Amino acid sequence: MVTAFVMIKANTGEADRLRDSVESIEGVQSAHIVAGDVDIIAKAQVETPAAVKEIAATRIQGIDGIEDTQTYIAMD
Repeated sequence: MVTAFVMIKANTGEADRLRDSVESIEGVQSAHIVAGDVDIIAKAQVETPAAVKEIAATRIQGIDGIEDTQTYIAMD
């Protein structure tokens, strides 16, 4: 199992809608609105690093209102 955390920057005022859209993606375990440099942090658990790429680079970045993402894969 691969665990990844995706840091998401969102358009102003759209964090609630975007969190719900991110949470509906298969493989995303949870998504939380946070304070700080990013607006949402999503946790994904999938079978392969390629599946992480599909979630972060294709599915999340494809949502209208997402400005940027950074993805971190857990090492443990």
